[in-house]
Amino acid sequence: MLSGSTILRVLLVLVAAAGIAGIVQFVWTRSGTPGSAVSTDVSPPVAPAPRSEASRPVPPPEPAEPAPVAPAPPASAEAPPAPVTPLPRREPAPVAPAAPATLPSPPTAAPDPAEVAAENAPPPAVALIDLNTATLAELNGLKGGGAIGRAIIGHRPYASVDQLLSKRVLNRATYQRIKDQVTVR
Repeated sequence: MLSGSTILRVLLVLVAAAGIAGIVQFVWTRSGTPGSAVSTDVSPPVAPAPRSEASRPVPPPEPAEPAPVAPAPPASAEAPPAPVTPLPRREPAPVAPAAPATLPSPPTAAPDPAEVAAENAPPPAVALIDLNTATLAELNGLKGGGAIGRAIIGHRPYASVDQLLSKRVLNRATYQRIKDQVTVR
């Protein structure tokens, strides 16, 4: 039977071996092959073109005979360098200024005072539900409460909303979500 310290030692050896294997794999993938220098190729990878089933790879064309190369004339020390001819400078074409685009404006109508009042009005007040007189459906319909109606009804009467926590009816998270929706009268 293996003792706890033996199992711990075996696990530590396995973790160390996995770490070393990860480092070795990282170094080898960075350098391409073991023992070679790190690649400095920074060109972006080329994505393969999508191929359909009907397309087949085309074999490369056979190389044509290379054109004969004329031998270079012997270089002499007195040969002047070849003259460099500058390229003609091209002036950019003038650009005509663009005419400003004008969009037709929609007809403006006088805003309805009722719409303006509805937009500027504060959000409607939530009707507070009394913990001592609410029905099961009203209590279960509280936003963020879930099915808490039976628990609340089972611990009635309440003197304050805080008694939902002190009587351990609800957890703190549920209480925080519904405390602004309930009252005690």
